Order: sequence, then structure tokens, then C-alpha cells
Amino acid sequence: MYDDLAALASTTDERQFAERAIEFLSRNVERRVDQTTSWGTGPEDLALFHETTDEEERADADAAKAWQRCRWEAGFGWITGPPEHGGGGMPQRYDSLYRLIEVAFDVPDMSPLRLGLGTVVPALVTSGSTYLLDRYAVGIQRGDIIGCQLFSEPEAGSDLAGVRTKATRIEDGWRITGQKVWTSNATFSDIGLALVRTDLDVSKHRGLTMFVIPMDAPGVEVRPLRQMTGGASFTEVFLSDVQVSDDLRVGDVGSGWRVATSALSKPMRRSLTRAS
Repeated sequence: MYDDLAALASTTDERQFAERAIEFLSRNVERRVDQTTSWGTGPEDLALFHETTDEEERADADAAKAWQRCRWEAGFGWITGPPEHGGGGMPQRYDSLYRLIEVAFDVPDMSPLRLGLGTVVPALVTSGSTYLLDRYAVGIQRGDIIGCQLFSEPEAGSDLAGVRTKATRIEDGWRITGQKVWTSNATFSDIGLALVRTDLDVSKHRGLTMFVIPMDAPGVEVRPLRQMTGGASFTEVFLSDVQVSDDLRVGDVGSGWRVATSALSKPMRRSLTRAS
């Protein structure tokens, strides 16, 4: 029944891995049934965005977190991650193989975790401290935490380096003030990966620093962006004198541009390289 999936493996080790993945998936979810369609039959859903209510979004997020925990407990939650942090320490091809196999099963929609797994975790692994890796990267991979991306701003347009949200040094860390926009999943995210400006006297690319911001911190306000369709797939996030400790800084002061471009250029990457 699953020979077609096992055949995706290229080596003996990969086949053993594939068989373990198939056994795990078949024990927990049903095999996806291919649907055939023809012109003039079925629902005529032509919406560009799949609009959902807040309750539906949160239910989807809870289902995605539950499945990620199930993956983690079975050893498939962080296939290429550092073994000392619960990862499998395996080459990227094993992660790709698992995803090819999993797509054949009727697993929950993992979209609510996509930015956390695909952008936040790579940023923390490659540039964050051991503290950030232990507390947030592992939490996201384990399905305990949802992360969002706080990059875009109303007046920056497509210029990622043109952000104006500012972080100012204070005695206990940093005070962050500004606005982010077009943020997905902010209403139910636990943390946001925020690109902010820490130096106005250098070139715009050199004056940026990356921070992790707890979304329940005082001064963080999330507002839905109502679209013409009536839905609110995106949000805007207001940061009003949000205070964060310096241990929530990702990378060196002024290295935000490098952190951002590195994370964005390697979607879903699970690099083993990290800064301590």
C-alpha cells in the first residue's frame, strides 16, 4: 500500500528512514485520497484568500500545534536540528524526504506555523544566543510556541531596509516604538521576530538590529486589517514603548540586515550552525 512512498528513498538508510516515517504517519492519520475534478462540477470557489473567522483561525493553529507536537514526540519534529536540543541532526535530504511522504497523508494544515518554522527558527539557530535557541527555537519546533514576522512597515513599501521602528537603549535593555504591517498570524502568535532601527547615523542597512518580541508584552497592540473581501488575513502591529531585555536581541547590534536576509534566503532550513 505504501511501496510508492518508500520508493522515494534513494539509499538503504533513506529507505529505513522512510519506512519509519510511513509507519508513524499511517498510525496517526489517514492516507490522502486524490480528488479528481472536471469542468462544471464541484464548488465554484474563486476567492483569492480563504477567509476564516478568528475562532476558525485559532482552531487551525491549535490543530497545527498538536500535530507538530506529535511529530516531535516521534522524532520528526526537527529532523535536521541540533541533537543536543532535541533535533535529529540529519542532512537536509531527510527532511525533504519526510515532507514528500507526509504530503500523501491527511495531516492538519501547517500554515499557522509556517513563518515560525521557516523564518523565526532559522534566524535564531544561525544568529541567536543559546538562551534564544533553548527557549524559543525549540519551543516552536516542539509545537509549544507560534512565531510571526515583524518586518514590513507602512512607509517602507518593498524596501525591507527602510524600516523606521526604533529601538533605544535603556538601563534594562531596549525600548521599541513603531508600527509593522501585513503581519500574518499575529493575533495568535506568542512571539514576533522584529527588524528595527538602532542607529540613525549609519547607512540604513547597517543601522538595523533583530529582536524577539513577546506578543503579550505591554505596549504591543494587534489590529486586524479588514480587506475588500470582508476578511482579515493580515494585521498591523503597533509597538508603543515596548521594553525588552538585551537577551532578546538576535545577533549583534547592527547585524539585523544580515540576520533577516539569511533567514529569508533559506526557507524551511534547519541549519546546525549557531552563534552562542
